[in-house]
Amino acid sequence: MAAGLFEGQYVWHPAADDRVLASTCVDVRAGRWASARAALAETRDDFALRAHRSLVVASEAADSDLAEHWLAEEPAPEAALVWARVAVLRALHAADTRDPRAEPLERIALSACERAAAMAPADPTPWVAKLAMARLHRLRDPAPQGLLTAPPGPWRLFAHILSLDPWHREAHHRFLACFFTRYGGSVNAAWDVAAFLGQRAPADSVLRLLPLVALVESHDPARLLAGRVWEQPQWRSTALAIYQNWLPTVAGYRFTPVLDLAYLAHALVQGGREFEARAVLTAMGPYASRMPWCVFGDPVEQLSRARRACGLPVPSIP
Repeated sequence: MAAGLFEGQYVWHPAADDRVLASTCVDVRAGRWASARAALAETRDDFALRAHRSLVVASEAADSDLAEHWLAEEPAPEAALVWARVAVLRALHAADTRDPRAEPLERIALSACERAAAMAPADPTPWVAKLAMARLHRLRDPAPQGLLTAPPGPWRLFAHILSLDPWHREAHHRFLACFFTRYGGSVNAAWDVAAFLGQRAPADSVLRLLPLVALVESHDPARLLAGRVWEQPQWRSTALAIYQNWLPTVAGYRFTPVLDLAYLAHALVQGGREFEARAVLTAMGPYASRMPWCVFGDPVEQLSRARRACGLPVPSIP
């Protein structure tokens, strides 16, 4: 799907150019779920799109009681999935803010995920929602062979998801996050897991980006020459390989993968490959994401700096 031309302002909404999803979000904010039902029903055979749409819909519904009312009136797989997504978002927020309701909200979320999984056994999305909460308790299944650090983690749950969809994008990102230092992991474990998962993916897979995600996560501005890491041959070659093998597949996406493009564009710009970065930023069109730019400063300023380095227009300052 073409992202469209940059017309002078960034568009930060996660629906990006998925017009069905953008319209659905408007309805959800108004308390209507019919379009959400339709938008998700058409993704039953497209797990990547189902994951994306269900998460965005849930983010719009999390502050209302729409999901509860929808499920009560229509106990169908789509309603159960949105409720599971909403419940997980609430549980994670409660845990991260040390809300005293965190434990009961987590129990509600686990129950919601199990219900959604039972209603659609072939759908990996409810299990991915459950995986998002794995970081709360540091599940410690033994790691498979092939990892230098052999970090324990929610490997069994992850393996079940892969049995349903071997290259599920969100599942891989949720799983990798379990090893981030902010969730009790370590830099070495995160790099090890990212390399292991990235290398086993096909050459043209979006999962090849996982090492770049881990690199951003480990960024320490206090470290000497921290901003020059992406110039190292291993990271430059990683970014160029993704540019050559994955970027051409983006034209076939049903929505513009803004976050993935942003990670690639950032790595290329930081690695001094502005020519390639220009093509990636152009593929993003006007759509923007906070990550990875916010790790390095104000996301608007960082994205604009990257676009300027590539000779692309940036929003005019009023």
